[in-house]
Amino acid sequence: MARLTGARPVAARRWGCAAAAVFLFLLTVQAAQKADLSGDATAATINHSLTLLQRLQELLQHGNGSDSVLRVRTAASDEAKVFHTHQLLLSLQSEVFESLLRNQSVVTLHEPPETAALFEKFIRYLYCGGVSILLHQAIPMHQLASKYRVWGLQRGVAEYMKTHLASESSQGHVVGWYHYAVRIGDAALQESCLQFLAWNLSAVLGSAEWGSVSVELLLLLLERSDLVLHSELELYTAVEGWLGRQQPEGPMAERVLRAIRYPMIAPSQLFRLQAQSAVLARHYSAVQDLLFQAFQFHAASPLHFAKYFDVNCSMFLPRNYLAPSWGSQWVINNPARDDRSTSFQTQLGPSSHDAGKRVTWNVLFSPRWLPISLRPVYSDSVSGAVQPVRIEDGRPRLVITPAMSSPDFAGVSFQKTVLVGVRQQGRVLVKHAYSFHQSSDEVADFLAHADLQKRTSEYLIDNSLHLHIIIKPVYHSLIKVKK
Repeated sequence: MARLTGARPVAARRWGCAAAAVFLFLLTVQAAQKADLSGDATAATINHSLTLLQRLQELLQHGNGSDSVLRVRTAASDEAKVFHTHQLLLSLQSEVFESLLRNQSVVTLHEPPETAALFEKFIRYLYCGGVSILLHQAIPMHQLASKYRVWGLQRGVAEYMKTHLASESSQGHVVGWYHYAVRIGDAALQESCLQFLAWNLSAVLGSAEWGSVSVELLLLLLERSDLVLHSELELYTAVEGWLGRQQPEGPMAERVLRAIRYPMIAPSQLFRLQAQSAVLARHYSAVQDLLFQAFQFHAASPLHFAKYFDVNCSMFLPRNYLAPSWGSQWVINNPARDDRSTSFQTQLGPSSHDAGKRVTWNVLFSPRWLPISLRPVYSDSVSGAVQPVRIEDGRPRLVITPAMSSPDFAGVSFQKTVLVGVRQQGRVLVKHAYSFHQSSDEVADFLAHADLQKRTSEYLIDNSLHLHIIIKPVYHSLIKVKK
């Protein structure tokens, strides 16, 4: 803890500046040593950097030779926290401190309680270049780094947030981090949070975090077709609960309700919602046309429906539904060992007209498939010789094909989405999603960094590859006839 004593004499201030100058000199010498000793077999480096860091910590802890004082105040308290610091060390890390301390040795800083509580950690980072933080401390620490323009710490905290999205917390944190990223304009962190929420939405819907979702974030999520959840009905139920708690204005509530993909909900469930949902009853006029269109979609064959309605829109595009009628989970033990195959069935499409029709899918997984460019070829120099090919030249490949053809396939193509489950922070979550039509060759990054040969690969759970294959019928408008 920084000492709370008074100012130091002028001589002590000069000693503090000299110590900091020595610190800079040592860093410069260390870099020069690395360059000078390269290539010399007798070279050795004497490294006492840990001792130097300890001395710097003692400078802050005891206030030895300090030449500047920071007084941190909050609106909630009349008492100020006092830190005896060294101007040169603070100025090296922060251009804001360099400006503040240029013509004065005592500076009063006003901070909200959440950042004031971390100010000692923040100052310690300026001296030692390291800091430990917890999930709930990420935002206030990032705020301090941004306010005082400590760019290295700012980047470090942002990276911490990106790599700890999967960490489990009682109240959740990803939604809060997303809203913070929007406020500060961090597009990379914003997109990381948004993708995590989309791919793990079912987990979020059942948590306390769901209640803190803003209407802007909710609308962004509802626009996406890559949401991973059990069914569209699950999404509607969660949205209904959100609307009941948040009570947004009528036009905004209607925008939210119109983003639900009603054709993806079975008619029996739609009838029940019309009879029992208070939210739907309150805003029925705003979604009546969508409900009528959904019932028409379920009543006719998709081929006939597409003649009269534009099906090339998000309303008729399924999301990543985990219900059994949409796909199957596939756990591959020891995935690097050899090729594997499996099969499963899905409903032909979401329309009730196709409720009794099933499609059988055959799946082939190869951990070491070779693209044509890497396949063995015969050499002209040595008769019959084949160029050696290493196992590591191959890459994982997944092929999903229907076991049959049918006239019912007219007007529809099938998009395959493969979710890869990974264990992070003790939880199994979706971290990767790949979409293609026939084979994973269509996406060059399919399991590109999986390291299936290594038991420690982040893609493996207990040495098994956890996949969930989803079949998404994509409808295409045919020749239209006049109504």
